[in-house]
Amino acid sequence: MTLRILFLPLAVCLVAFGQPADLVLRHGKVVTLEAGAPVVQALAARGERIVAVGSDAQMAKLIGPKTKVIDLGGKTAIPGFIEGHAHFTMTGQFRMSLNLREARSWDDIVAQVRRAAAQAKPGDWIVGRGWHQSKWSKAPEPNVDGFPIHTELSKAAPNNPVLLNHASGHASFINEAAMKAARITRDTASPSGGAILKDAQGNPTGLLQERAQGLVTRAYAEWQARRSAAERAADLRKSVDLAVDECLAKGVTSFQDAGSPFETVDLLKSMAERGDLKLRLWMMLRASNTDLGPKLDQYRMIGAGGNYLTVRAIKKQIDGALGPRGAWLLAPYADLPADAPNRSGMNTEDPADIRRTAELAIAHGYQLCVHAIGDRANREALDIFEDAFKAHPDKKGLRWRIEHAQHLSAADIPRFGQLGVIAAMQGVHCTSDAPYVLARLGHDRAEEGAYVWQKLMKSGAVVGNGTDSPVEDVSPLASYYSTVSRKLKDGSVFFSDQRMSREEALRSYTIQNAYAAFEENLKGTLKVGKLADVTVLSRDILTIPEDEIPSTDVLYTIVGGKVRYEATR
Repeated sequence: MTLRILFLPLAVCLVAFGQPADLVLRHGKVVTLEAGAPVVQALAARGERIVAVGSDAQMAKLIGPKTKVIDLGGKTAIPGFIEGHAHFTMTGQFRMSLNLREARSWDDIVAQVRRAAAQAKPGDWIVGRGWHQSKWSKAPEPNVDGFPIHTELSKAAPNNPVLLNHASGHASFINEAAMKAARITRDTASPSGGAILKDAQGNPTGLLQERAQGLVTRAYAEWQARRSAAERAADLRKSVDLAVDECLAKGVTSFQDAGSPFETVDLLKSMAERGDLKLRLWMMLRASNTDLGPKLDQYRMIGAGGNYLTVRAIKKQIDGALGPRGAWLLAPYADLPADAPNRSGMNTEDPADIRRTAELAIAHGYQLCVHAIGDRANREALDIFEDAFKAHPDKKGLRWRIEHAQHLSAADIPRFGQLGVIAAMQGVHCTSDAPYVLARLGHDRAEEGAYVWQKLMKSGAVVGNGTDSPVEDVSPLASYYSTVSRKLKDGSVFFSDQRMSREEALRSYTIQNAYAAFEENLKGTLKVGKLADVTVLSRDILTIPEDEIPSTDVLYTIVGGKVRYEATR
């Protein structure tokens, strides 16, 4: 793709020409993603907004004695990355717990827990996240369905309950002390929409899938409740600050949060109104219909704190994830024996309950966002959306979303475009999951509907991008690279025909995500009048050799015309 630098007439480029700008970026390649001037040399901002785009000479006229001037030195500036689906406070909490992402064996994880237990007070919980059994160099022994037995973990921390969340967030592994706290025994039955994995003798192995995790999270919550309110509030605020810092360092200027409780919204609203939020948040509420109903009008907000906080969506989850075999499929998993339980995955929330949520969303002006990964889950979610739209023909352009949309039946792909449903996807999941996707689905089903970005776009659907952090690192550059390359660590490419072009991928991380949140008039491109949210990169990711994309650095992250992150030289 070739983008030409355009020099626009002064009247087109500049507004309020007589007043100096607060910020000027010059001597660079400024990718605006605007058709009239896709690439310019410079940009100026006053307050929170862009006031000019054009040539270096044109911007020079806006530089005053107090203007902050950044010489890009030929580097590339793009619209600020918008994280299209991730978990905000969890991104910070991940940095407050054991990081299991890089573990290459069950033994590595047990060793981490053993070290943590040596430092912990008896009775304190040890929490970690990020393990994935399909990414270990060898299967643990003994194991059940490829998952370990808790014995060694229980020995490593005999006096501390241990809760280790799967990378996907759709399974957890616990030790004997945590089982006791959660009152899980061989006689405990699996709850609806979840599973307690047991060995051949009927003893729990320590693995809890999907809604069975609630048994241990309740026990963990009981322990947390014994801590003071001040301690819990401090932890929540720390998770917010850590998440903000990490996002800014990786070029994220806006973050679409995939489901938080009312208490988290309360904190973020107070921060936004005080001017303490340094990046922009768009949030989905996650609560029961009983709790949502009376509070939806109270919590709906658009652009609070000067466009730093919007709450206008509801999150529901109809199935699990493919990694721990919780995604709800139309046909059984290819890598499970015929006598295995839950051979086609799990329905984690009753579709009838989600239909009631749909009515609440329409009545109160909310978007409905449904987590759906398996092809059965996506079909059910699309059915719910279609029925709601037919029941309310006067409601147009609702922009309801399916979060993930990872594995689709060919028959359902066109429905996204036909219904105007947003496919809120994560490019990095494709290359992260691909090594086991073929085993779970088989070649034909994977080719038909696994991460089919081009097929969806050809249906007319808007496809967003993100990371699902802390499932993956929140880095947009890593997900961008996965989106344009679909290249695995071994160098193979996962169904190359579904790759996005460089510009398509950049749009999926900027203007497409803005559209998915009803924010396309505020952000997503660099245009006079829009928010001055800009990410400056060390390389031009639109033109450099593909394999150089992962080594690109974020040099500046600018939110509302203020430099919120600057790389150390």
